[in-house]
Amino acid sequence: MNPMAVSDFQSMMLPLLEAIGDGAEHSNSAIADVVAQCCGVTAEDRDLLLPSGQQTVFTNRVAWAKTYLKKAGLLRSPNRGTLQITELGQGVLKNKPAKITLRFLKQVGGADCLKSSSKTVAVLDEESISESSTATPNDLIEAGYQSLHDALIEEIIEQVKRCSPQFFERLVVQLLVAMGYGGSLEDAGQVLGRSGDGGIDGTIKEDKLGLDVICIQAKRWEGTVGRPVVQAFAGSMEGFRARKGVLITTSNFSKDAEDYITRIERKIVLVDGERMAELMIAHNVGVTVMQTYEIKRVDSDFFTEDE
Repeated sequence: MNPMAVSDFQSMMLPLLEAIGDGAEHSNSAIADVVAQCCGVTAEDRDLLLPSGQQTVFTNRVAWAKTYLKKAGLLRSPNRGTLQITELGQGVLKNKPAKITLRFLKQVGGADCLKSSSKTVAVLDEESISESSTATPNDLIEAGYQSLHDALIEEIIEQVKRCSPQFFERLVVQLLVAMGYGGSLEDAGQVLGRSGDGGIDGTIKEDKLGLDVICIQAKRWEGTVGRPVVQAFAGSMEGFRARKGVLITTSNFSKDAEDYITRIERKIVLVDGERMAELMIAHNVGVTVMQTYEIKRVDSDFFTEDE
């Protein structure tokens, strides 16, 4: 067995890029087989499990190779479960390097290409790994957790954008019910999508007693949502005598749109794609727990002897 063949995800990036260099869409499973062959990964190597026992080392490393190549702009996912090389990726293959590393990706894709969309913590890259001697184990655990969390957010948004508008509307209902709105899923689902009135996709009860109504608009926008869309939504709420509304998008909102809701009497909450994904994670909608770790410390009281 060659542990290095499955432990070094950077060595897998060039074979992975070459495997789909023809420009066509390729399934993830087919790509994994080619990468295993190119890297000399045997069937026994592919069965090697991570310490958690929940995933093979090879699958984990290939997934990270894909993540970084996508972040650098060399790959894209045109459809669920498929990968396709980009024009930038084809350019890299024309001047093929000896190896694709994280440092190389930063040179090709730009200094910030491996940064996370999070406003706080960056995905672990070559620099942070090399500087790990100055960090405590707790720092590394937290940074690793944040990296996985940020990657999950991006994957959720990508998945939602591929779903149908009807699926997205149902997803929004499930999320709001999981957050405590609407009473039951059956009650909430009955009202969504019935109105179709000037930008209102549906309504939901604010609480289980139905003391107030909240208007909903759920749209899968690609570009930035501006003030006109938000203003039209606010105007349409009058038809429901509603003073509260939630506008959810897979993209983001302009500064003008955000400023607008602070100057009107109605209470409208704007939820962009990143916040939507955060709420889905927090309320376990569309996600599942992969593994759990317990971090323990010494109980000082246990070792205290009576005088």
